Order: sequence, then structure tokens, then C-alpha cells
Amino acid sequence: MALYAISDLHLALTTDKPMGIFGEHWIDHHEKIKEAWLKKVKNEDTVLIAGDISWSMDIKAGKADLEWVHNLPGKKILVKGNHDYWWSSISKLNALYDDMKFIQNNFFNYEDIAICGTRGWICEGTEKKFTEHDKKIFEREKGRLKLSLEAAKKAGYEKIIVMMHYPPCTESLKDTDFMDIFKEYNVKKVIYGHLHNADRKWVLNGERNNIEYLLTSCDFIDFSPILIEE
Repeated sequence: MALYAISDLHLALTTDKPMGIFGEHWIDHHEKIKEAWLKKVKNEDTVLIAGDISWSMDIKAGKADLEWVHNLPGKKILVKGNHDYWWSSISKLNALYDDMKFIQNNFFNYEDIAICGTRGWICEGTEKKFTEHDKKIFEREKGRLKLSLEAAKKAGYEKIIVMMHYPPCTESLKDTDFMDIFKEYNVKKVIYGHLHNADRKWVLNGERNNIEYLLTSCDFIDFSPILIEE
């Protein structure tokens, strides 16, 4: 058994959203992901997918993209990204597939490790304009993260990996409330996505405060799931 991670699949099997407009490396990117996935991931493995799974605007359209992920080997654990407008009731999503589990105020496990998470948001203290609307969402996402972590702790898990879509730090890599929560709950590893191309300067990759941070945007990892536990 092994644990892998990837994010920002940006699938558009039934949506007119050609990813090649973001650079030649994005042309037929879903085929690159599939080829790498099939080479690495076995049915007994688990893959963490940190958001931006599908461009679809509703679950009816998004079902084709979810089926594409479902048909790949391994168990999948997913959190919502900022483009996942298809994301519906968490109970309905978790009833769709035996091999795909969706996190929202809950957690799932990989062996003795709890997989917790939330979408996240731009962080307070960011260099971009941070509005009252941003503050409201930021606080809500902190609450959802704590609910996920509390559920894992109550179930007796000591080893915790957090999966978020947004980076947990500011553009200048300053610590944030999200990172304080990670320390409070003794999180061992954090994977995240969202960043592409011009945003690469905003990458926290490596260890800080005894927590390992990993950017898993698919173009950053050459469209190939990365191994994070075995």
C-alpha cells in the first residue's frame, strides 16, 4: 500500500475549457495524468486530490469527470477547490462511489493516518486586498478545518495529514492562522494546490515548524501523482 497526492486536475470532459490556453504543457493534460497514474498507482493504494477536480458548474455535468477519476486505480480522497462549483451535498457525494471519499467537516483514514482537510481561502495578512467577505470565508474555513481535525482526534488518531486547496501561507510565506491550527493539532504533513506558473514564487515546499508542506498542483509535479507515504 502507498499514499500519493495530486491536485488541480481541471478536468473538462463535457465542458468547453481547453487547458492548452495556459501553455503547451497543458495540452491533453488529462492523458498525461492518466498515463502517469496507471504506471504508479495500484488498486490497494490511496490518492489524495487537493481540489479543482472539474470545471463543471453542476454535478450533472461533473459526473463524467468524477467517473474518469473513479475508473483510475486506487482509493481517492478529495477536498473542494475554488473551481469545483459542481460540489454538492457532502452526504450525496460520499454515497456516489465506494472508492472516492469527499472531505467536508469530516475525515478519512489511510492505515493509521487520519486525512483531514478543507478548501481553505486566501489568508489574512496576504499582500492582496483582504475584504470583509474574505474574512468571513477565511473564518469559516478555519472552523471547517478544526471540525475535521477534532473528528480525527476524537477517533483516536495521532498521525494526521491535512489536505487543502489554497496555500496555507501568504505570498511572502508568512505563517497564518491555518498554520497555527496545524501546530495545535500536531499535523505531520500538509499538501495543497491552487498555484500555477506565475504564482510559483508563492511556494512553501519543505519543512517548517516540524511540519512538511508539499505543493501538488499537477503542472508543478509534471502531471504525475507524487508518493508521500508508503
